[in-house]
Amino acid sequence: MSKPITELPYVLSHDTESKQTYRTVINQTVDAILDSLQDGGAYQGSSVEELKDLIQKEQMLPEKGLGWETVLAQVKTSILPNFLRTWSTNYMAHLHSPALLESIAAELILSTFNQSMDSWDQSPIATEVEIEVIRQLCALYNLGETSDGVFTSGGSQSNLSALTLARDWYCTTTLGHDVKKYGLPAEYRKLRIYTSEVSHFSMEKSAHLLGLGYDAVRKVPVDAACRMDTKALSAMLAEDKKAGLLPFCVVATIGTTDYGSVDPVKEMRDICDAEHLFLHADAAYGSAVQLSSTYSSRLGDLGLCDSITVDFHKMFLLPISCGAILIKDSELFSVFTLHADYLNREEDEEDGYTNLVGKSLQTTRRFDALKVWMAFQCRGKDGYEEIVNTCIGNAAYFAAQVAKSPDYELAIEPELSSVVFRLKGSCEVNKQVRRQLLHHHQVVIGQTVYAGKTFLKFTLLNPLVTHEHLDELITLIKHLGSQLQ
Repeated sequence: MSKPITELPYVLSHDTESKQTYRTVINQTVDAILDSLQDGGAYQGSSVEELKDLIQKEQMLPEKGLGWETVLAQVKTSILPNFLRTWSTNYMAHLHSPALLESIAAELILSTFNQSMDSWDQSPIATEVEIEVIRQLCALYNLGETSDGVFTSGGSQSNLSALTLARDWYCTTTLGHDVKKYGLPAEYRKLRIYTSEVSHFSMEKSAHLLGLGYDAVRKVPVDAACRMDTKALSAMLAEDKKAGLLPFCVVATIGTTDYGSVDPVKEMRDICDAEHLFLHADAAYGSAVQLSSTYSSRLGDLGLCDSITVDFHKMFLLPISCGAILIKDSELFSVFTLHADYLNREEDEEDGYTNLVGKSLQTTRRFDALKVWMAFQCRGKDGYEEIVNTCIGNAAYFAAQVAKSPDYELAIEPELSSVVFRLKGSCEVNKQVRRQLLHHHQVVIGQTVYAGKTFLKFTLLNPLVTHEHLDELITLIKHLGSQLQ
């Protein structure tokens, strides 16, 4: 057993005492985490009020530091027992996955060395790893020889990046206007983005940040499977152009947040080519399915898109945050390039040093590519294929069980790993069932609205979930519903 730490060094360094203290702190933290795992529940059930009271009683910034041992003891009693356990097979509420063990190790490495991905001299090997990971990702999604990409904080930032590139591309090629130099063109109020009515809300947020406003986002109706209706898209484009508006981008959602539905990329590409529009694929959810030879055809050919959002902290099972934006034409990244004498000096880049800040909305940025590199190396394509196939197979099984039960109603057949369903009866009963599961049964599931009614949702991203466990949950939800009728 290690001796108590009387004084914590400021930082890790090469000296023996510092290294030993680092080892002790990490080992004690690991022990505290493992000791907190007493059961398989997803959440121990504390209410909002209980958690507020627990945290607010502690002074945030004491006059005198409490020291490592005291703070760790507080974390053991206040924080760890109240965490949501994403690795629990009872957790299936959101696109929020458990983390592969090797990626947790990667987090320790990248946090310890604290590289910043803006310039080569702040992240030498990290820069080269990210460049290679991006190169191979572009090949995985068939984006061609001129493609490129950069890591992001996740889907929202990737989508914002893509829509920025699309806006500037359109303004340059169609309006003859340089947004980067002169700002928005006089016609900016007429610019329009087209996305399905069940797409991610980051489309509206991005339109706001781009100075276009929510009204610039045109929501296209979906079919019975919640995929974009391309006939409706064509009709809306014709109507808007006739009204003098300026369509510039269409977004294909490759795995909608609620339903996992996949928009038809090939049909959308044909429309975009005919209308001179940028095609972006928001594949934050569905991108990992590319690794499955069984199910990848459900995505369509993502190489037809001008840009792709990839999220690794969803179906790839990596820790938050970790995403990427991939683009077919690397020249489009010039939108984000700006040289600073203290950071990305032109003479260094002429000599072969790559400064990734020229492709990113961020300056300081984490070395998240390490998590992808380590996970891909550890699992291989076969390991990831097994993960993806298990999750999609579980969704198909659960949907089939729900569909044949007289007590349940299924929204749509799942394409990926999300199942939207409800107990037949009132919306209030379904809402209360979710709350009962959360606070009294250590089960965390999702809730949404479909066809004007409250539905429950399982987002199955944990490959440890079994058919037997899903059967148990079907029975439990039915039982709770009967008690609440």
